[in-house]
Amino acid sequence: MTARDTPNDSDEHEEEGHMGQRTQGSLDAGSAMLRFRFDGPDAGPCVVLLSSLGTTFEMWEPQVPRLAGFCRVLRLDHRGHGGSSAPAGPYTIDDLGRDVVGALDSLGIERAAFCGISLGGMVAMWVGAHHPERTTSLLLASTAPQLGPADAWVERAARARATGTSSLLDGLYERWFPPEVRKERPELRAEVASMVGSTDDEGYASCCEAIAAMDLGPDLPRIQAPALVIAGAEDPVTPPATELALAEALGAGLVVLPGAGHLANLAATEEFTEAAVAHLVGLPAVRGAAARRAVLGDEHVTTSMQTPSPGARALVDYLTRAGWAEMWSRPGLDRRTRSAITLASLVALGRLGELEIHVAGALRNGLSADEITEIVLHCSAYVGMPAAKSAMPIVLHALDEAGPR
Repeated sequence: MTARDTPNDSDEHEEEGHMGQRTQGSLDAGSAMLRFRFDGPDAGPCVVLLSSLGTTFEMWEPQVPRLAGFCRVLRLDHRGHGGSSAPAGPYTIDDLGRDVVGALDSLGIERAAFCGISLGGMVAMWVGAHHPERTTSLLLASTAPQLGPADAWVERAARARATGTSSLLDGLYERWFPPEVRKERPELRAEVASMVGSTDDEGYASCCEAIAAMDLGPDLPRIQAPALVIAGAEDPVTPPATELALAEALGAGLVVLPGAGHLANLAATEEFTEAAVAHLVGLPAVRGAAARRAVLGDEHVTTSMQTPSPGARALVDYLTRAGWAEMWSRPGLDRRTRSAITLASLVALGRLGELEIHVAGALRNGLSADEITEIVLHCSAYVGMPAAKSAMPIVLHALDEAGPR
């Protein structure tokens, strides 16, 4: 299976990242064409975000900037949703899970963390159970291994086919958000209306039938990855008691978000995001070490941590938590831009001892050799010729050591 253009004219255009990685488009997952989007660095640990029934991957916009500071973030639309194709039904959770695995194969991703809400959490559980070797961790929000009564899902599927998925909006909106959230954030209605309206009627109905027939209970013992369960305190679909039972079955942690309903990531965006970052990426020391390794390389980081001096180790630990865990991972600038700023700063300040390692990091972060040399040339005009003259041989040596890219 290979990523390729979809014949559907309504699909969004293809885009490429700085290193040739396609950042969005459609791919062949085997039995369906799935719309996808990448955010964050072109390499490194991957987090896959899977959406709820009747929504698209735009629902994750509040979380993406923060996660993309640490990870390569992949979003997928389920079959029948957003820009993905809607093969003829019936569907099963197995089908939706195989779509995700097919997408990973198509994109060359061996292992990933999975973060899913509602239907997305059901699919994430299936992947974690059936492909534990490809699952690094799971975040399961507002979801359950079985969600009856089945008759209600069959009835909803029939209504979607008869009157269209958009006719369900009023009921969905009330279940997804508590009254206080609907009052304080009226803009959410237009956001979810757009996502529901882009969902194929037959695709939605077939996904309803997949939930009706689903029973992931026997699969839960097969899940090996560390998991976190998130519940909305005011979720009528999967209330905290349901999420507690899931957490206990998995031996997972549980976070209950006050004031949130079913789509907890949209109602309690900040709290949900920080819980997701802490679980999927790690605490500050872990996050900082991952960012530092991504930029400076494993060899440099490993060597710096082997220093026998307690004072030097303390300094490395502080810089890892205070600098790398936050500054290099803030959502305001991507790492490519931060590398460019860092190179210019090192040249300007004459910190030539750190320059070579940051040239290698800039290459990893997507800057080209030509762009790096241009940064030094630009510094000659605004910092001074002597600074640029001292820096250029170091930069050229580092580029030569890196070889062709």
